[in-house]
Amino acid sequence: MQLNFKEIFTAFMVLFAVIDIVGNIPIIIDLRKKVGHIQSEKASLIAGVIMIVFLFLGKSLLNLIGIDVNSFAVAGAFVIFFIALEMILGITLYKDEDHNALTASVFPLAFPLIAGPGSLTTLLSLRAEFEIQNIIIAVISNVIVIYIVLKTSAKIERIIGANGINIIRKVFGVILLAIAVKLFATNIKALLV
Repeated sequence: MQLNFKEIFTAFMVLFAVIDIVGNIPIIIDLRKKVGHIQSEKASLIAGVIMIVFLFLGKSLLNLIGIDVNSFAVAGAFVIFFIALEMILGITLYKDEDHNALTASVFPLAFPLIAGPGSLTTLLSLRAEFEIQNIIIAVISNVIVIYIVLKTSAKIERIIGANGINIIRKVFGVILLAIAVKLFATNIKALLV
């Protein structure tokens, strides 16, 4: 078992960018306003478990249902694209369902916002390049950061204010849009060959 801090750091940064918990603060705040309370521990833990299980079983699971990684990545790119459009344009594309604190912590927060198609596809890509124990440490480190952000989202909202949140939301929306385009472009080539 070889721990490589460069691999851990790289995997952490890639996952951090894709999960984009800082950019999701406006969504977390909106969700908290709708349901009153978010169970930070539960959301972080469930997202972490989903990511680690997918790291081990993802490829087999996709093969079992006859989907290759590239198709999954293209589908993930569409989901990320629409989330990015919502952030940039300030519109709601998905139907607002009546969430309570428990279900909101699981869906849409833990899945697909944190452990979504983008992060799950990224995990499969990282697995091809890095040692599995380094990826697991990177996932756990991200889960700790996610927990801290979820726990302090109310304080963050007070510090940066409504305008600050709107600016962050738009900036991270554009970044997310770029990630979606890159994910789509990289994987559609593999599908068309």
